[in-house]
Amino acid sequence: MRNIRLVLLTSILGGLTTLHANAQEESNSVWDYAKLYKNEQGDYLNLSGRLQLDSAWFDADQGDYQDVLWRRFRFGFKGQWGSITSGLEADINLNNELGDSYNRLTDAYIAWKANDALTLTFLKQSAGFTLGGKTSSKKLYTPQRNNLTNNLWFTDEYFTGVSAKGKFGSGWAYKGGIYSSDPSDEIGFSDGSYFGLATLDKDFNISGFDSAKVSIDYVFNDVDPTSGTNNFSNILSVSSELQTGDFLFLSDLAMGTGDMGQSDLWGLVLMPTYFQSERLQWVLRYTFISSSENNGIKFGRYEREIASGNGDTYNEFYAGVNYYFNEHKFKVHLGAQYTSMEDSARDGGDYDGAGLTLAIRTYW
Repeated sequence: MRNIRLVLLTSILGGLTTLHANAQEESNSVWDYAKLYKNEQGDYLNLSGRLQLDSAWFDADQGDYQDVLWRRFRFGFKGQWGSITSGLEADINLNNELGDSYNRLTDAYIAWKANDALTLTFLKQSAGFTLGGKTSSKKLYTPQRNNLTNNLWFTDEYFTGVSAKGKFGSGWAYKGGIYSSDPSDEIGFSDGSYFGLATLDKDFNISGFDSAKVSIDYVFNDVDPTSGTNNFSNILSVSSELQTGDFLFLSDLAMGTGDMGQSDLWGLVLMPTYFQSERLQWVLRYTFISSSENNGIKFGRYEREIASGNGDTYNEFYAGVNYYFNEHKFKVHLGAQYTSMEDSARDGGDYDGAGLTLAIRTYW
């Protein structure tokens, strides 16, 4: 299976080199096949999904890891009829055999838009907070979300609940929701407990910047041992996005109050990027996390394949480049990172190493 994925990765990369300057215009016709129906009133029915492939090489004092794997595959439908929109999408693990590939439903929602000030969404939906958590994996600037998000955010992401969002005033926007923390693969209310999420965004007009946005997320979580959430009872995130010309700077300062054995932690993410052209983007990222007690911090996606424990002080430096063949709909990431974790308990959480990830991302 791994050899098949390696051959596929090589074939895709070889195919990418044949694309010329008009690739975006030509490839748009391919994405048009996902549009199943549309009428004059704007009602539509589309295929939806994403396909993501990673090739990762990591080496640390504690060991090494390398693999080519399918990161995500999702497939479903999204549509609109008047003021009603809906989505149904399944998460499928292509690394498994076909009969064991279905994971769960992600989107399974119905939404009603009254006006720009109010949209209500019901049933299973994304509950995004923190800088990385409320950015779709389709539109990340790095192959993986930052590890501050991985520790605080509820990485199951999709929960059954009801939410409201809208815009008001001059540059203000809000979102609020109550969700079941039931970890069911489909729509579920019976296990776990609940959590509430509130987000407030503000766009500012600042001289010298094309755009400036600050976002505040607050989560109250009724921690339960059967829930699909992390063991934090309160989470606060203050993130920002500043853009001037081709330079974009993103940041996140976040903290969580631990529960059920999870210690309090806080962290900072700084991520400057530069668009050299419409297709080429350079990205830097620094992530710092500190926990108040031992073993409060989890590793990121590939470091945890090497070190099985947790730690209490985490640093990561990332540098990468992105090439956009059709904006976020079809892009390639290449990024290197250096990660260190201190583990005062000395029970398997120490880490010092570097990694390289080549990632292909597409969605429709």
